[in-house]
Amino acid sequence: MFDRLFKNWVYGGMLAGILILGLTPVILRGWTWPMIAIFLQLPVYMLHQYEEHDANRFGRFVNDMLGNGRTLLSSAAIFVINVPGVWGINMISIWLAADYGAGFGLIGVYLTLVNAVVHIIPAIRLRSYNPGLVSGLVLFLPLGIWALVEVSSVSGVSWPHHVLGLLSAILIHIAIVAYVLGNRRRASQEK
Repeated sequence: MFDRLFKNWVYGGMLAGILILGLTPVILRGWTWPMIAIFLQLPVYMLHQYEEHDANRFGRFVNDMLGNGRTLLSSAAIFVINVPGVWGINMISIWLAADYGAGFGLIGVYLTLVNAVVHIIPAIRLRSYNPGLVSGLVLFLPLGIWALVEVSSVSGVSWPHHVLGLLSAILIHIAIVAYVLGNRRRASQEK
């Protein structure tokens, strides 16, 4: 029933990202630069997801590299990780920042920065491209660093906000890796 959604969400996300970016000057009129930087994490992430997941690039990459062709990361799992996961985390981060202080926006900012690093390290290690690397370098690093500087300059933003943001991002990525490695272990036991 949801198979088409699981396999095609990225195209709607990319188009929504472009739409949100196009409307940003109108929607965010009067917002502070730190809040704009926090908000932009979501639509820019949606553009990144297109490079990463178009034609199931990332799923195939993980399944080929770690699963020898076995499905370790399904379309349904990729959907859950990216739509309720990434979009939801960014939405919560934006709401928290707007209602309780910009420091909570660091959750979305660090999610972007940690994801960039997660693409860069394997590219260096394997000396090859991985799906999401280009947008991680070209979009995530500049936006994430700018957002980190902007949000850090806000009065009241302190080290606990940074710890919360960075720890959240790292734990999310660890959970994804644990899920994939758990599937690989189960697949190897079924042989």
